[in-house]
Amino acid sequence: MDLQLKGKRALVTGSSSGIGAACARELAAEGVDIVIHGRDRERAEAVAAECAALGVRTAVALGSVTDDADCAAIAQSATTALKGIDILVNSAGGVVRDGNPDWTEMTSADWEESFSLNVTSTIRLAQHLTPGMIERGWGRIINISSVGGKQLSGNLLEYGAAKAALDHLTGNLSRRLAPHGITVNGVVPGTVMTPQAMRYIVTLQKQNGWPDDLVECERIFTQERGAQPVPRLGKAEEIAAAVAFLASPRSDFTIGALLRIDGGSTRAT
Repeated sequence: MDLQLKGKRALVTGSSSGIGAACARELAAEGVDIVIHGRDRERAEAVAAECAALGVRTAVALGSVTDDADCAAIAQSATTALKGIDILVNSAGGVVRDGNPDWTEMTSADWEESFSLNVTSTIRLAQHLTPGMIERGWGRIINISSVGGKQLSGNLLEYGAAKAALDHLTGNLSRRLAPHGITVNGVVPGTVMTPQAMRYIVTLQKQNGWPDDLVECERIFTQERGAQPVPRLGKAEEIAAAVAFLASPRSDFTIGALLRIDGGSTRAT
């Protein structure tokens, strides 16, 4: 299926690794010019080189999405590099403290940092980039959420709360921007095998005395902790495929959607 994306221009935050990098590569394969974002220049440039090898224009923008000035600079750098941004993929996010700490150990600063990283960052960038989209009458914002925002697991409270807020923001912002030809949607992954997920599973392995076998730990995680019908973790490329569709003109009639790609880990309709 032709996604009609050739020649579009995208900024993918958090794209120097993990899901963001997979999204950047997928969009580049569809002919989208890409700005790779991260905080580590070497890693960002490596992903940019992979995308450039697919025949598209690339650029790198560095900075923290939790900082107002950095976000302004990221948006400006991306806009200047590609002469405009049509697609914003908000992939930067995650937990703010590794090690699965107890909720009583999480400080108010941890909570504020989590919301800044997972929620407010999307607004920071959208405020800078939507004026150009509105002027052109077309644009896409895709927020990478998490099943953590939909499940009451008792773990990672601040992360789940932040992702739930992001889902609410996605729906409301979609209604404000749809009349201008801009769609806002979310992709809601289950646990995907990224470096961050690997660190989390290793932490659980140590805390629970799981076997020293990551394949077995993956099985335990999906079957015993979540009763997930698909007995494996997700792949970043599976999330990226959904992002590519939502970024395309083929999804013009889709707004405020939260597309779950979770192996059935969410027990809800």
